[in-house]
Amino acid sequence: MTDDEQTILVVDDETDIADLYSTWLSIDHDVRTAYGGEEALERVDETVDIVFLDRQMPDYSGDEVLEIIREREIDCRVVMVTAVDPDFDIVSMDFDDYLTKPVMHDDLSESVASMRERDNYNDTLQEYYALTSKKATLEAEKTPSELQNNEEYQEMVERVDSLAEKADAAVAEFDDDFEMLFQDFPDGE
Repeated sequence: MTDDEQTILVVDDETDIADLYSTWLSIDHDVRTAYGGEEALERVDETVDIVFLDRQMPDYSGDEVLEIIREREIDCRVVMVTAVDPDFDIVSMDFDDYLTKPVMHDDLSESVASMRERDNYNDTLQEYYALTSKKATLEAEKTPSELQNNEEYQEMVERVDSLAEKADAAVAEFDDDFEMLFQDFPDGE
């Protein structure tokens, strides 16, 4: 396995979709496929880096699978991939990103890259990016009036704002470290 290769679990009860996503991702990654929530819970373990998880499944919903993954304290990124239009219930869900079907190859690839990058972040940055993903998802689906009148959303926005300053400082620290790598080299090398 190369440094860039991730172990990915694709979970969808629609076998054609699960197989398509798995085929796309298996070019660069080790991929496991589960065709339902129960099978997902059998296949997920500490070796899995990312789970692409459908929300609507007949045996265990994606929401239930996510909750069990977190209860088991499996340290992996979870990306909800679903045709379910997001509602305010996503504010309290412990996932890292939300993709709305139809999802294309580039969407999955970009999501893998983003989840891999987040592994380098501290807890504050990880929380910040997870919340900004939820915020953007809701803002794309809800009217300004619905957003303004939802208490959970407003509390999330306040949390995002409070984390923004800490996140900016952490990102600036990354930028400083990155710049310092090149300060030791004279121009032209």
